[in-house]
Amino acid sequence: MSELRKRGAGGDHETANLIDKDVDGEDRFAELDLRTDSDIPEVVPPTDRTPEIFKKALSGLSSRWKNWWIRGILTLAMIAVFSLIIYMGSFMLMLLVMSIQVKCFHEIITIGYRVYRSYELPWFRTLSWYFLLCVNYFFYGETVADYFATFVQRREQLQFLIRYHRFISFTLYLAGFCLFVLSLVKRHYRLQFYMFAWTHVTLLIIVTQSHLVIQNLFEGMIWFLVPISSVVCNDIAAYIFGFFFGRTPLIKLSPKKTWEGFIGGFFSTVVFGFLVATLLAQYQYFVCPVEYNSETNRFVTECEPSELFQFQKYSIPPLLQVVLGRVSKAKSLRQS
Repeated sequence: MSELRKRGAGGDHETANLIDKDVDGEDRFAELDLRTDSDIPEVVPPTDRTPEIFKKALSGLSSRWKNWWIRGILTLAMIAVFSLIIYMGSFMLMLLVMSIQVKCFHEIITIGYRVYRSYELPWFRTLSWYFLLCVNYFFYGETVADYFATFVQRREQLQFLIRYHRFISFTLYLAGFCLFVLSLVKRHYRLQFYMFAWTHVTLLIIVTQSHLVIQNLFEGMIWFLVPISSVVCNDIAAYIFGFFFGRTPLIKLSPKKTWEGFIGGFFSTVVFGFLVATLLAQYQYFVCPVEYNSETNRFVTECEPSELFQFQKYSIPPLLQVVLGRVSKAKSLRQS
């Protein structure tokens, strides 16, 4: 009995030790959470990066009108550069989309890295860029095979990458996941899985959108230019209406935005959308799907425009005809 009591006492002691270890582990996680909140760096106020030539030229104006002229000049410069890229063709637009994708990914990943830099998480940035490469290969591999078939058939190396595209994509992702598991640090499991999820959500949002944008480009530049130019028009029109007529704040998050700017930007964008769509639909360069010509090694945009881009006659629904007929009769009676 005494031995059993000793064993029982020993078991109680071991159980107590396990409980203490669990408590210590929870305390460490609590410390980690507290450290995470306290180590977030303060937001550094933006510095004035206005070129000196603008400061000298606009020195006599108020800050409000300085901002107006600087925004106006930079807007015209950006529109000019964007128009030049459009003139250079769809391939340059694709490179522009890919460049913006990489820059956006870099910005978002850098936010997470700066916040948790003090933990010295191994391979975080390296794995993030590796997964970006894997996801891009998965999304764009079949796109290249569809639109560059003649180009791919001439090169055996590319044929291998396209033939086993999905298997290679799966293998690359598994290799990245294994590297992530090998990089796990005992005290930072939860934080590392959090950053792992951060990377994947970023990839889902950014790479998926850029892939869909490029798919639209291959179907015709009009599907890319009309939405993009409408966003630009909305931004410009909202600023102009808000600048001259803005009185009522829109949201507390952005106190400079006003209802007048929002409404003015909305109606301006609707009108602009009709005009720019009608204009672009008249040119094959904008409405024809992009095809790769193996003889000239260039993209070709020549086709017979679809009925979608031609004016059609539509009959007004009967109910609407009745309503319009009554309205016209009422107007004629008032005039008489």
